[in-house]
Order: sequence, then C-alpha cells, then structure tokens
Amino acid sequence: MMPADMRTWFDLPRRFGKYKRRPPVVLVNGLAEQAESWFANRAAFARHFDVKIPEILIYNGRPLHDWIEAGNEATVFYLADRLERFLDEYVQRPPYHLVASSLGCQVVLTFAARRPEQVGKLVLIAASGLAGGENLPVIEGVRRGDYDKLVRSVFHQGRFASEDLVEAFERKFEDRRWKKGVVRVLKGTVGHSSAEFLPRVTSESLLIWGANDRVLTDVAGSIRAAGQMPRSRQIVIPGCGHAPQIEKAGLVNQLVVKFLRDNLRTIPPSLEATRFLLQESLREAGRPAVRPVSIATT
Repeated sequence: MMPADMRTWFDLPRRFGKYKRRPPVVLVNGLAEQAESWFANRAAFARHFDVKIPEILIYNGRPLHDWIEAGNEATVFYLADRLERFLDEYVQRPPYHLVASSLGCQVVLTFAARRPEQVGKLVLIAASGLAGGENLPVIEGVRRGDYDKLVRSVFHQGRFASEDLVEAFERKFEDRRWKKGVVRVLKGTVGHSSAEFLPRVTSESLLIWGANDRVLTDVAGSIRAAGQMPRSRQIVIPGCGHAPQIEKAGLVNQLVVKFLRDNLRTIPPSLEATRFLLQESLREAGRPAVRPVSIATT
C-alpha cells in the first residue's frame, strides 16, 4: 500500500491547480525583428495567453533571400502569406488574437481581410499604411551608418535608445546579407496602403498610438482613417513615440491584456483619441491646446 505522503506527492492536479488551455496570441513585428520589438511584452502576455512568435521577417534568413533570388518582391502580401502559413501549419487553433506593430499592422490587416473567420481580436500599435507617409531614418542608417539617430527616431524619450540597442543594430548592419534583406523589404513595402481593408475588418480592434510619433507623418489622419473599422477603439499615449510597447510598456501591457480578456471597459480621458484630435485641431488653428494629463505607466 502506498504511504499517505507518497499519495500526496503524486496528487498533481491538486498541487498544480486545474489545467486550462490558454487562447493563442500571435505577435507580429514591424521593420524591427521580433527580439527588438517585443522584449518588454512577451512575459506579461504569456501570463495570460499562449504567446506565438512567427519569425516571418528575418533579414538574413534563408526564406527571404530564396524569395528575393527567385526574382520576387518582399511585399506586405508576401509577409501576409508567411503569417497565414505559420498559423495554418504551426498553431491550428483559430480564432487567433493578433497583436502587431508598425508594418506588422499592415500584414495583420491583410490577413484579417482575407480570413476574417480566423481572427479573434486585433491590437494594432503605431500602425503604418493607414494615412500619410512615413519618415524612415532606417534608410539613412543604411546609407550613412548613423545607428544612434536611427534608434532615437523611434522613441520620444532618448533614454530608451540605449547603447546596447544601438550596438545591436550596428552589428546587424555589418552583416551584408542582413542589410540586403532590409533594403529589399523597404523597397517592397514603403508606400503600401492598407486603408482599403479597414471597412472590411469586423473583428473587435484596439489601436494604440504614440502622440509624439516621428515615424508616421500623419498620426491624426491615421486615427481618422482607422475610424472606418466598424468595431475599433483607439488610444493615444502622450509623451510617446513610434514604439509604445517599449516606451510605455507597463501601460501597453495592461491595456492589451485587459482588452483581450474583455476587461477594458473604459478608457481614461487622457488617452482618448478624440482628445488628441481636438488638441491637433487647436494647434493647427493656432490656439492653445488642452494641457495633457499625466498618466500612470505601471
């Protein structure tokens, strides 16, 4: 007969709690690769969701270079095809919650328009390709090797452009194959517009913008364009640039988790997109803007 202490030791369900399979959340990066895009968010999301990381854009990777050498362009549609293949082959549990940043938002919108039945909720962070153009210091980084300027342009607060991050990009650009991949992706994606997909995306969506985004040339226009999405909610974070998921990681992590878990019932007035649009209208008219309210980021 097994001793009582041994029965207790083997009582795994009681000791570890009830097993529950978590819904998949898929993170889709922009021009920055996965490691540089989501290092401040993955652990926070993984506490609540089954986080998937599709490496659809690795600049020195074989799939991208095989595609290029075959005479093809590295377009948003190519990246959307890779995302779709990853989900179909390696996740296979729709509907998927998709969280994307910058260029990745165009990839996700393309997929959502193609396969709406496979999409749960969308989170789009600093989405490019909705209105206006983009200031892309990465191009100057390629030409002149000004990596410090490249990294700083992404953030509103310069302290986030750490020496480690700058050195990481410098090492990458020293790889000629990586550099070639960047150039070809830029060539295939710059100027692409996803605006046509917006009215067709019926998934519940959360859009997060940085009020001081220096990469997007028309944040206000992008917010207005995103208003065409039937079930969208929009947030603008003051004192934040093109990478809110890094610069305001604590706040963004809270917002995303609450939204995906159906707990984001209200949006603080200081984050309302309508407030930002009003401030922009007053500024353009030469009138004093509404003083921003400080917000917690933890």
